[in-house]
Amino acid sequence: MATTPDRSGPATLRAALTQRVVVADGAMGTMLQSHNLSLDDFHGLEGCNEILSVTRADVVASVHNAYFAVGVDCVETNTFGANWANLAEYDISDRIYELSEAAARIARDTSGVKSVDNQLVVKTPG
Repeated sequence: MATTPDRSGPATLRAALTQRVVVADGAMGTMLQSHNLSLDDFHGLEGCNEILSVTRADVVASVHNAYFAVGVDCVETNTFGANWANLAEYDISDRIYELSEAAARIARDTSGVKSVDNQLVVKTPG
């Protein structure tokens, strides 16, 4: 029985970096803003892009897909502000894990959608 190779973990990224230049995505926030989202999309938390991983996963996925479509090797999760200091400003610091996990799942689900084996996902240091 054939098994799918494990493409997860830092070793995969390190191996890719020894073989080629790894091109990552660009500004997640800028791409999200281009979707003209409403305050309702943010559940009233204006500017909290991390909440979109729960409220508008489709939009977050479309950003990852757009970057993969132009040939990047790696996308970053929508977690730049998924930290206590930032989320406390919105009174949702208790949702760090939930938002981080949702963002990781979205990014991971979008990688490998095309027939490219070398798509990677990294966490934004949030």
